[in-house]
Amino acid sequence: MEIQTETIVTYPVMEAFYTLQGEGAHTGRAAYFIRLGGCDVGCVWCDVKDSWDAEKHPKHSVEDIVNGALQYPGRLIVITGGEPLMHDLGPLTNALHANGFTINIETSGAHPLSGQLDWICLSPKKFKAPLPSVVPYADELKVVIFNKSDFDWAEAFAAQVNPSCKLYLQPEWDKREQMTPLIIDYIHNNPKWGLSLQTHKYIGVP
Repeated sequence: MEIQTETIVTYPVMEAFYTLQGEGAHTGRAAYFIRLGGCDVGCVWCDVKDSWDAEKHPKHSVEDIVNGALQYPGRLIVITGGEPLMHDLGPLTNALHANGFTINIETSGAHPLSGQLDWICLSPKKFKAPLPSVVPYADELKVVIFNKSDFDWAEAFAAQVNPSCKLYLQPEWDKREQMTPLIIDYIHNNPKWGLSLQTHKYIGVP
């Protein structure tokens, strides 16, 4: 007789840490970040390229990931990467919700949505565009501005998101001195947009 054993779901975790959300609509909030390994988008300016190869990172069970988050008083989770939607997030998000967490995700949208997510931050990339099926579900559109042509790229997606989606333009970190003034001018003329800065880098937290 074949004995049935329960499969333990695991995820490649590059890092997990408690900090302040530095970007976008939830800037300044205490949050536990879960950075999953694996990404096939390939942004040339990515600041976490070590996350791209999922095989480089240890696999952690859902129970271990949740227990790590429970060590801290905050109950906001940010699942990021890499590209977190390369993984089926159902088991992880179900367990996190069962333990009282609110779950935000930061994604390029290049893979199908999975899991139960409370807030979807869509950050589309030219290197691998988001799936049309993902775009309408974005609660927040955050476009990284690397050069002037990215403003048109941003507007193309602003036209596709739902009317309640919050819109942000964020300077690419290494080009912030050149791009931030351009973004400010653009927002003056297009006030539907807001400014997102990587405040965690300015204040020196993860």
